[in-house]
Amino acid sequence: MGSEGEKWGFQGNEEVNAASGMTIQGVLVKLMENLKAVNEGKPTIHLGHGDPSAFPCFRSDTSSENAIVDALRSSEFNCYPPAGGILSARRAIAEYMSRDLTCQLSPDDVFVTAGCTHAIEIVISVIARPGANILLPRPGYPFYNARASLSHLQVRHYDLRSEQDWEIDLEAVQALADDNTVAIVVISPGNPCGNVFTYQHLKQVAETAKKLGILVIADEVYHHLNFGSKPFVPMGEFGSIVPVITVGSISKRWIVPGWRLGWIVTNDPHGILKKCGVVDSLKNYIIVSQFPATFIQVELNLSLLEDISDDMDFCLKLAKEESVVVLPGSSVGLKNWIRITFAVEPAYLEDGLQRIKAFYHRHACMHATTQ
Repeated sequence: MGSEGEKWGFQGNEEVNAASGMTIQGVLVKLMENLKAVNEGKPTIHLGHGDPSAFPCFRSDTSSENAIVDALRSSEFNCYPPAGGILSARRAIAEYMSRDLTCQLSPDDVFVTAGCTHAIEIVISVIARPGANILLPRPGYPFYNARASLSHLQVRHYDLRSEQDWEIDLEAVQALADDNTVAIVVISPGNPCGNVFTYQHLKQVAETAKKLGILVIADEVYHHLNFGSKPFVPMGEFGSIVPVITVGSISKRWIVPGWRLGWIVTNDPHGILKKCGVVDSLKNYIIVSQFPATFIQVELNLSLLEDISDDMDFCLKLAKEESVVVLPGSSVGLKNWIRITFAVEPAYLEDGLQRIKAFYHRHACMHATTQ
């Protein structure tokens, strides 16, 4: 629409606008807009965005930086990369991923992407078809919801059971699935809960997926960042039971999210993904896509707060009054929880927690302050 009498044949895409609101970035933008102007003298503390690279105390190892510098100075990597990635990079990723697997991977099993979000975009776009649906964890990583929405892939959420260390409710998964279900997304180590699934549980997931005739998308971007005594088990170990597509990146372990280097790996010794055309679709999608360059949980007890209606209300008022940004749990499927990242400078985190404490005392019910 223009001035009176003018007519234009184009307009913005409302589906894109809606999908953006489903992401963590979209929620954080809304919270940042709520920062009160009168708090200009109070520095904003951002405890909602898990990017430690913004702080000097978190820095990648110099070996990774030197490798990038050497590659640039060699002048051998200034050209466009082949679709799917440079062979040496695919070979290195295959060898790296094979360390934890019984069946060894080859470079042909690897597709290099511009970060893990790009990998998710590719996989979701490839498996989407009219009327299809996908099973996503709740709580989970909301980017899957956004990508599914843009690909017109119906989302069905299965619950992670907090009382059982956030394990997958496999009975609910079977009840949710139907003949139009194409895949289940499994995130381990978990995002946002940090849970690590056991070997036995992942085997049960694989057997359930095989029974349903669906593939498993394994999001393992937090590999090497598991806490507690449970060892990390790659979902690809069960590729002989059910086809597994694993997505990952260097951003978390090496603290370089801005480098935008990720991967898609097919764990499928029986060649089912190839027979079904998925491998060819992955290759072809990458050809028409971009190429890669050559937390902690806190549950809210709202009964202790007299004028806070839910987690989003808590976060909006906290941003407005204290200039502290934390992520509402509802954005990742955890209603009335909040997510606070500890991947920041210690002094920065301490200041933020003190402000949250002051906010709590200001909004606490009378009976809560006397406890």
